[in-house]
Amino acid sequence: MPSKVTAPSIRSMKGGARIVCLTAYDFTGARLADEAGVDLVLVGDSLASVVFGRESTTGVTLEEVEHHVRAVRSGTHRALLVGDLPMGSYGSSVGQAVDSAVRLVKAGAEAVKLEGPFYEEIAAIRKVGIPVMGHVGMTPQSENLFGGFKVQGREDEGSATVETARQLEQAGVFAIVVELVPREVGGQVTRAVRVPTIGIGAGPDCDGEIQVLTDILGLSPKVYRHSRVFSDCGQAVRAGIQEYARAVREREFPSESESF
Repeated sequence: MPSKVTAPSIRSMKGGARIVCLTAYDFTGARLADEAGVDLVLVGDSLASVVFGRESTTGVTLEEVEHHVRAVRSGTHRALLVGDLPMGSYGSSVGQAVDSAVRLVKAGAEAVKLEGPFYEEIAAIRKVGIPVMGHVGMTPQSENLFGGFKVQGREDEGSATVETARQLEQAGVFAIVVELVPREVGGQVTRAVRVPTIGIGAGPDCDGEIQVLTDILGLSPKVYRHSRVFSDCGQAVRAGIQEYARAVREREFPSESESF
């Protein structure tokens, strides 16, 4: 069995084999992702839409992320498990950021991720022994500031995104998520820092890729431009449920062999 993935081993993959990352929100999703050999599993605040059907990530609470980290921990053995710090769990003070990160680690996370230029907070979280992932470009928790989910880095040709990434590296992150930026900007960020970049809607030049589990399995209500359906499980699940319903209604299930 391949060796356990850690934050240092992810960092060491810079410029080498591309890093495969995926979100997961429960034991089953985590188990399947881990068995498939992904390098990093993220309990993202995208659970807002995937699990709760909300339109925005901003309403996710730290308690909700903790709950799902515990579930995902049970199914994750080889991959690095990262917990997403939700909006309102790290922006008030350095102390709040550290306390929130500690809570996710106690729930089972092996690292945390936060969005934006919170350099002091990142350094303080690392000081207590917790690895941190950064996040630049389109940061979903700032959607109201951006006026919605929009590609970032076009107006200044990515200079602000690159500078933020450099500052995140100096603060001590082991990797940086780059979300919804032009391909050229994704490449610029990747070349500007010595830690791996993990793209989502950032083109093929990043050091790795992260996608939402339900998006790549056809379980989401729509297909996004930055994603791809690799297996249409949604269609298979619907067909299976329809066949189950038919068998029940027509008294074909349960049969004698399925009875005691």
